[in-house]
Amino acid sequence: MRKHVPNMITLLNLLSGCIAITMAFRGEFTAVVLWVSAAALFDFLDGMAARLFKAYSNIGKELDSLADVVSFGVAPATAVYILMRDSLQMPALAGQWGAALIPYLAFLIPLFSAYRLAKFNLDERQTSSFLGLPTPANALFWISYCYGMDHLAPQEGSFLYLTLSLIVILSLLMVSEFPMFSLKIKSLQLKGNRPQLTLLLLSAALIAVWGITGIAWSILTYIALSLLLTLIKRQTKR
Repeated sequence: MRKHVPNMITLLNLLSGCIAITMAFRGEFTAVVLWVSAAALFDFLDGMAARLFKAYSNIGKELDSLADVVSFGVAPATAVYILMRDSLQMPALAGQWGAALIPYLAFLIPLFSAYRLAKFNLDERQTSSFLGLPTPANALFWISYCYGMDHLAPQEGSFLYLTLSLIVILSLLMVSEFPMFSLKIKSLQLKGNRPQLTLLLLSAALIAVWGITGIAWSILTYIALSLLLTLIKRQTKR
């Protein structure tokens, strides 16, 4: 029975992602945030359970990737699609040539997420750190972004340009070779955990100020810190 526990938790990840998709189609972005966050929690717990029960399997590895494509690819993309679709129905943008096709560009997110997950499964370099933006981090950015933008009620074309630019940049970042530090905190000591603890403190401050929208700012902070660390390491080697 123990060997099935990690897979059962992974299926809860998948279920959460499916519910998040239905919430996105209903325009309930707060619920999308809750369900994708639940999926991220289950994604963390299934790995913990696998290590605890020593229940590693090829099925579990494949199942985890399939669940992640739905929860961290399709679910956030659906929220972005709905947000862009609704903004294009506003008088300032409705009727423009090609406007009906623009929201479908949101589905670049699951395409690049799937490619990253397949690449991650084959890449043995990513044991203690990441190459490229992790799919859960990308998903958390988008659900927080949709929540914030929905409340701002975007009515200008600048919103679409910003969203489309972020889709392209973050999608390419997911499959890039850009080094990013692991989010795992091995101990509460500062030594060896300085980037993680710095991000944790900054994220707490951003969420305290901005609420759910602060999650998106936290992901951008994670990217910025990773870039800073990479530059410092390159300067040190010279």
